Amino acid sequence: MITTLSTGLATAELAHVDAPNGVSYAYRRFGTRSSAVPIVFLQHFRGNVDNWDPALVDGVAAHREVIVFDNAGVGASTGTTPDTIEQMAIDALAFLDALGLAQVDLFGFSLGGFVAQEIALEAPGRVRRLVLAGTGPKGAPGMEGWSPDVIEGVVVDDNTPEGYLGVFYTGSAQSLGAGKASAGRIFARQEGRDEWPSLETKDAQYRAVENWGVQDWTAVRRLTGITQPTLVLQGDHDVMIPTKASHLMAALIPDAQIHIYPDASHGSIFQYAGEAAARTVAFLAN
Repeated sequence: MITTLSTGLATAELAHVDAPNGVSYAYRRFGTRSSAVPIVFLQHFRGNVDNWDPALVDGVAAHREVIVFDNAGVGASTGTTPDTIEQMAIDALAFLDALGLAQVDLFGFSLGGFVAQEIALEAPGRVRRLVLAGTGPKGAPGMEGWSPDVIEGVVVDDNTPEGYLGVFYTGSAQSLGAGKASAGRIFARQEGRDEWPSLETKDAQYRAVENWGVQDWTAVRRLTGITQPTLVLQGDHDVMIPTKASHLMAALIPDAQIHIYPDASHGSIFQYAGEAAARTVAFLAN
């Protein structure tokens, strides 16, 4: 039996669910409910539930049930944002428990991809399939820290749209044009938007990113323990997460495939939103 929920991100109600860990999680749930497990999207650094490109998540929701949420301390969720990926994964699992979801597919973008890897390793029975976008492995070379340009673009307290575009897209007219179109879709919704993540959340997330990047080959080798079929999506010139790190990740995960988008930086899945949605749907359907 197929049940249609809210048709997309823009029309889905911002709901809350209380978890046993004391956190009230904010989330939107929409798409097509079928016999397949839901796909849960894990957001990037400084992002909330409304920072997903509707062209991506709605494209997936045309075929699957989609859940986007704020982890502990982010946006409209209560609690405190931890400064380790390990605790973020524990908090995300508490959200799944609160919704009664025994198993899901995970789509992790950037920081969310770190969390998705940790969940797949520590709670493998909870994850059916895994999509890792614009992300890299813990402890790998090139993950040690972000360049001054990236920090100035997205880490400073008062970041700007120009800084965001400079990190998420390349300098080409085509990429920047796609980035502006994506931003227009993301911010088209003005009423009822989720709360912007606080500076305290940003600082905690950045400490988690720094801890994740400390070189550690033992941590890198943990990827061989990910047993779920995995799809890796990445741009060919990601200035935030080195593209070579995504190649390494795909090489070490036993059942992984990788797709690299041309003339694309960190926001490749937004630049190629329709294609990324279609590729994700096809991968999850196998």
